[in-house]
Amino acid sequence: MFNRQNFDLTAYCERLSTPPSELLYQLERETYLKTLAPQMMSGHLQGRILSLISRLKRPQQILEIGTFTGYATLCLAEGLSEGGKIITLEANPEMAYFIQKYKRLAALEEAIDARTGKAEDLIPGLSGPFDLVFLDAGKRDYAHHYDLLIDQVRSGGILLADNVLWSGKVLQPEQDFDRDTQLLHAFNQKLRDDPRVENVLLPIRDGLMVLQKR
Repeated sequence: MFNRQNFDLTAYCERLSTPPSELLYQLERETYLKTLAPQMMSGHLQGRILSLISRLKRPQQILEIGTFTGYATLCLAEGLSEGGKIITLEANPEMAYFIQKYKRLAALEEAIDARTGKAEDLIPGLSGPFDLVFLDAGKRDYAHHYDLLIDQVRSGGILLADNVLWSGKVLQPEQDFDRDTQLLHAFNQKLRDDPRVENVLLPIRDGLMVLQKR
């Protein structure tokens, strides 16, 4: 759902925010050249937000579900505490090229643990607790992934979920929801009503849900 004013405001915010590094610029360019859905990448503005949250939190262990080409991974890694690690899970094996290449170029080979496979299969084998979690994989699986990992988030830890406004489709009458919109709306309600977390839904890009574990 394209909105000219929102597009222009985002461009304005990007111009007046800290620019991405040259490496992130290269990754963005290669993502647009070599993938069919480059809009799935977090990009400049959201990347700076992820970096800021991570740098404020100084996490020892981050979990990212949905690597894509690794743009958000590199941004989140900017805030890792000394000796910290980010575990990133990606279902599509064709994306492994990007994260392997760019974690090497970023000198983050020890800090980034990239794993390929379905998140629901990989999460039970992970060792928490996690200080920061970023959900950005299959939207229909958000609620299931959340249930699998919430107990592994440290008290005071931050959980972020991307694309929860779903191009504004959540504003339609509920009887007009398609399946994806219905599930995302239910997920947003689930988080609001979960007594284990505090939450705020931000209208940034395609919607960013921010939660803190009690």
